[in-house]
Amino acid sequence: MLFLDAFSGIAGDMTIAALVDLGVPFEVVQASVGTLGLSGFDLELRRARGGAIGGTKFDVRLASSQPDRRYRAIDDLLAASVLSAPIKALARKIFLRLAEAEAEVHRSTLDEVAFHEVGAIDALVDIVGAAAGFEFLSATVLSSPLPMGRGSVVCAHGILPLPAPATVACLRGVPTVDAGIEAELVTPTGAAIVASVVSGFVSWPAFAPERVGWGFGTRGLPDRLNALRVVLGDTSPTTTQATINSGTHVVLEANVDDMSGELAAHALRVLLESGALDAWATPIVMKKGRPALTLSVIAELGAQHRLAEVLLRETNSIGVRHRPVSRTERPRRLVEVSTEFGAIPIKVSEGPYGPPRVKPEFDACAAAARTAGVAVGSVIAAALAAYAR
Repeated sequence: MLFLDAFSGIAGDMTIAALVDLGVPFEVVQASVGTLGLSGFDLELRRARGGAIGGTKFDVRLASSQPDRRYRAIDDLLAASVLSAPIKALARKIFLRLAEAEAEVHRSTLDEVAFHEVGAIDALVDIVGAAAGFEFLSATVLSSPLPMGRGSVVCAHGILPLPAPATVACLRGVPTVDAGIEAELVTPTGAAIVASVVSGFVSWPAFAPERVGWGFGTRGLPDRLNALRVVLGDTSPTTTQATINSGTHVVLEANVDDMSGELAAHALRVLLESGALDAWATPIVMKKGRPALTLSVIAELGAQHRLAEVLLRETNSIGVRHRPVSRTERPRRLVEVSTEFGAIPIKVSEGPYGPPRVKPEFDACAAAARTAGVAVGSVIAAALAAYAR
């Protein structure tokens, strides 16, 4: 379970910062945004403090001017991207909520809704990055009621009352409370994310917290910390405590003796799409000399129960073993290089373990190869050469 403790509201940048501070790898956000093929901006992540509390701040830094973008063009961009199906579906769902709210406020149609310059690229990055973070965790998401500030805000449409009209339109059906201060605490993007992702609203859920992330906003508030706190926890306290005490990750295993190679490959693919860090099959011999497979999964803490359900659903096994493990990881970062085939994201794994490992994102290379009508190896070679330069 993931709980959004929105005591001072929520915005798209605060959501991404909090999810990364919780433990979602920043490369997940970078890679997902990178698949859109947009340019003229940089993603900046840095450590931040709010009083005595440390956390993370996320910003989109413009390197060049951005065009206005209409909703239909944005939705077409998302639909045509190589984002994974779950991330793509969630991002389009959030954007639709936001666009419907804008259309309602301006008494227009979806085809007429436009997002202006900085707001357009900010919304694209925030929504796609947040969708990637939520899909990475694949947890049930709850939120506290959202606090509403008062006053006014200056935007491309002039001076608007707070909460902003589009924010209110996005929050139909979402519990809200009066914050008692003059400030914009919930942005339209933050409202669309909450309305699209959250399955319930509580002051505090009944669960055992495992991890906490803090995402900071930009402006200071007079009576509270300007931050979003996200808490990942388990609704089974006994299991949660045992896992915390035993390791950093969990290995799940199931023995299957009645599964074809096609079904095993399908199960491994579904497990990876559902958030497994890795999944593999090992040939074994079971009782009565029957050839079989052990399907294994390594998962982040908090994802083991969901992935065990996937393993049981996609195989005929009647049980899954849970084994806590710890692992040492190379520090990783994502860089983007320019090639004759377009921008290609590259994973760089470093640390005191020998020469860095450099690997272009295969899906992005494959998409570029299809567009250019060349072999994927040509795109990979061009990306590696650009990185070396």
